[in-house]
Amino acid sequence: MKFGKKLIEEIKNSRTEYGEALFWWLGQSGYIVKAGGKTVMIDGFLNDVPSRLQPVMIKPEELSGIDYIFGTHDHDDHIDRESWRKIAPVCPDTKFVVPSRFISDLSADLSIPEDRFIGINEGTSSFEADGIRIEGIASAHEDLDYDEKTGEYPYTGYIIDMNGVRIYHSGDCVVYEGLETKLKNRSPIDIAFVPINGRDGKRLRSNCIGNMTFQEAVCLICHIKPMLAVPGHFDMFPGNTADPMDFADYLEIKDPSVDYWIGARGTCVRYRKEN
Repeated sequence: MKFGKKLIEEIKNSRTEYGEALFWWLGQSGYIVKAGGKTVMIDGFLNDVPSRLQPVMIKPEELSGIDYIFGTHDHDDHIDRESWRKIAPVCPDTKFVVPSRFISDLSADLSIPEDRFIGINEGTSSFEADGIRIEGIASAHEDLDYDEKTGEYPYTGYIIDMNGVRIYHSGDCVVYEGLETKLKNRSPIDIAFVPINGRDGKRLRSNCIGNMTFQEAVCLICHIKPMLAVPGHFDMFPGNTADPMDFADYLEIKDPSVDYWIGARGTCVRYRKEN
């Protein structure tokens, strides 16, 4: 496990062959992924708030070498506004990938020019350039919250193709009618990052919006059959945690053909696509 500048150096110095991807879990739903010379951070939560149960892996002002920063939706542990304010000036070439409906507000609030944002929305806007392709898959957190006037979704999962590897990051999401079909139509998926912290009335009453239970996450994984499943969003805040070994135990019984990864934050994981 590495933290801070040592972690940043490891990421910078790591190399992949075609069909390989490296990732480092940052806690919660945050990951840094490197593949084919491109490095992305998805839902990195780097703000050192008192309510955290886990330490910040990288200080935002020390971050470097990131080509794209993804935020799946406008909650602090996914689009981390306080950290993005610090990252933007020290990483002047970094692009920010967000649900398209938030670009104007984020640009104004964070004083980041709109041309540094890439807006993604299922069915209407995707991105492809410089060896990376990004497509949006609407997420329901706990609802889809589709805006009929603009045709936009506030919660967006991403399909990211880079270096011959296809990655799905659901963001905060519950399984809804049609999600499995959408993902099957985009198979094969190599790596799937999914939440497992669940939901209940007590949390919803306190405005803690929920996600898949570990059982629902396993069932989704069994349907879409990625090469590697990675559970997340279970470690960061009191009262909103889960045990990833429950996910592992259930998946091993439901479909032992699907590999999974559960491990320490800041550990380099190498995925190699099968020929």
